[in-house]
Amino acid sequence: MSDDAVGTSATGGEAGQEDEIGGRYAKYVLGVLIIVYIFNFIDRQILSILAEEIKADLGISDADIGFLYGTAFAVFYAVFGIPLGRMADVWVRKNLISVGLGFWSLMTALSGTARSFGALATFRFGVGVGEASATPSAFSMLSDYFPPRLRATALAVYSSGIYIGAGIGLFLGGVIVDSWNSAYPDPVNAPFGLKAWQAAFFAVGIPGLLMSLWVWTLREPVRGQSEGLITEPHPHPFKETLRTLFSVLPPFTLFSLVISGGVRAGLMNLVAAAIVLAVCYGVNWFTDSPIQWIALGIGVYAAISWVHGLKLSDPGTYGMMFRSKAFVYGTIGFPSISFVTYGLGFWSPPFMLRAHGVELTEAGLVLGVGAAIGGWAGITLGGWLSDKYRDRTVNARIYVGLAVPILATPFALGFLLAENAWVAYACSFGFSIFSPMWIGAAASTVNDLVMPRMRALASAYYILMNTFIGLALGPSLIGQVSDIYIKQGMNDGDALRYAIMWGLLMFVFSLVFLVLTLKYLGPDEASRLDRARALGEPEAIVAG
Repeated sequence: MSDDAVGTSATGGEAGQEDEIGGRYAKYVLGVLIIVYIFNFIDRQILSILAEEIKADLGISDADIGFLYGTAFAVFYAVFGIPLGRMADVWVRKNLISVGLGFWSLMTALSGTARSFGALATFRFGVGVGEASATPSAFSMLSDYFPPRLRATALAVYSSGIYIGAGIGLFLGGVIVDSWNSAYPDPVNAPFGLKAWQAAFFAVGIPGLLMSLWVWTLREPVRGQSEGLITEPHPHPFKETLRTLFSVLPPFTLFSLVISGGVRAGLMNLVAAAIVLAVCYGVNWFTDSPIQWIALGIGVYAAISWVHGLKLSDPGTYGMMFRSKAFVYGTIGFPSISFVTYGLGFWSPPFMLRAHGVELTEAGLVLGVGAAIGGWAGITLGGWLSDKYRDRTVNARIYVGLAVPILATPFALGFLLAENAWVAYACSFGFSIFSPMWIGAAASTVNDLVMPRMRALASAYYILMNTFIGLALGPSLIGQVSDIYIKQGMNDGDALRYAIMWGLLMFVFSLVFLVLTLKYLGPDEASRLDRARALGEPEAIVAG
């Protein structure tokens, strides 16, 4: 479909701008995109409840399962999020979400065919690529469908799909595994010889293929309509996407930089590659987990190359993002929270099984329902508070982020140290409420600091940071520390307990960078249009 489709209704008629912004159809789109995000996290989180089954069947370690959930998914999710984020800025966003949903659902279903660690990792790579299409496009669409005064609330409500999907994934995974094992105690007699964890992947992957058809019917909003900063359609969306892909995908990154910036740019890129290689080699020397650091190193190198290429090819977008200290500090401070939330969220079911000896179905049901209800309430509350108090202070959204470590840490410690399983469940529910309150605030802050034509790409970078810091490092490093404790003779429940407790220290890191963000957010938001003009953005777009 061409860019001519932008701004038209599903039937080809012209979209009524006044009716679209914050109106009934906008809320309908928000509802559909929440369901998309629910599918996103069902497919992502179900690996957590299946972890013990997969470990036993494939003979892998905590570090390996952390890699499958975190790094294997995260690197491809983050790296491909950049070109797909760029595509969302220049093509029809609802179509991109539809195609991506179909692809990641197919990869999830194919995970049920895996018979080895390598095969499962490959399909996880595919899930990461597909899911990278959704959130930058959704953030951008919703920012056009809802006015700035409601943006944090809208993005928070959308982001509630994280915890609803994660909760459903835990619940479904536990029910499917126990039901399958009861029906087919001997896997030889099961349909196609499938193990319980393989059947679970099929069960959650196939419905997403049907959901993708629904998403295709949505109406694309006029880009920039919510602020009167109308952006003209890009004349060559696929060519631009391919250019961005080459700027982020090794080894094309080097060639792309040489073409754009000459030999000097290529040499700088090689120096960056050498530094990343040295750091990853050094870290691997301590952890002895080469696949983790090779994958992460490739992802970090790709991200550095893309930022360098963006500076050469689109100095306006580069300047709005990386010359804003609020943007830079915020996209470190907020994602550092996710190191803890991803780490504890993934390892909670295995911890309950090991430390308290509960049944898989019980852990999936209680943790899943708690995560779904608590996460929805916490994300929604955080977004509402961010918007409600933003009239009083521009830093309201950062204050919400700062509150998260303070409010969530006692519940995390209570979960890990409780001697009774139901006390642990209660503390997990409390953690589920307070730990995600920052998500809507973070997404809206990122979108408020750039121009409409840059929102999906800025969101893709924010998600990249969130993915590298939170998803790629959190579950995997906690798994590696757990393995170290187990090798030293500690039982697997205590090993996981102390590994997660070490991970809580990342909350301190997040507090430091969010405090720095406080200083610069007000000036950077107030000067947004002036900065855009100075960077050469078209005057008609800047002036609205």
